[in-house]
Amino acid sequence: MELWLWRHPRCPQAAGRCIGRTDLPLDARRAKRLAHRLRATARREGLPRQVWTSPLQRCRAVGRWLRRWGWRHHVHPSLLELDFGHWEGRRWHEISSLEVTAWEADFLQHRPGGGESLASLMARLQGFMQQRAQAGVLLVVAHAGCMQVLRWWAQARSEATASRWPVAPPHGRLLRLALPQPRCEEIERAG
Repeated sequence: MELWLWRHPRCPQAAGRCIGRTDLPLDARRAKRLAHRLRATARREGLPRQVWTSPLQRCRAVGRWLRRWGWRHHVHPSLLELDFGHWEGRRWHEISSLEVTAWEADFLQHRPGGGESLASLMARLQGFMQQRAQAGVLLVVAHAGCMQVLRWWAQARSEATASRWPVAPPHGRLLRLALPQPRCEEIERAG
């Protein structure tokens, strides 16, 4: 499967904050600008005129622009960002270093802020990918966490630790991946 992933545009309100499932509004101009780039890339590369997004505004707004231009826009909850529980919306420097260290120590299974574990995010994405295994090519406006999981699957899949985890791509950036189908045992071995 080939994935064309664009990270959603930057939300100025998120600067310096832990933002996972917090549904921040996105400036319409930023959404339209990314939608234009996505549409131009699809036209140039002969890609399908359909896009997948999470339900959160910072991804969904881009899909809405594309739908206005005749694209099919699919919204799917499996593409939601990691849920950071009580960390949501807090400034990163306000989160206890002990809490961050606990997450790093059990990177795959720990639930940061009491929210969702990375293993849960992986399971959601695995289900989404398996349902679309025959698609061949998928265009997705995604969150950093989802993109990092998918990049990790596409790479050597070393042990999932905080120090080996892929860096988040910049906002609005395209990430192309050829992705082998992840299997449950690979997720279990990740830790």
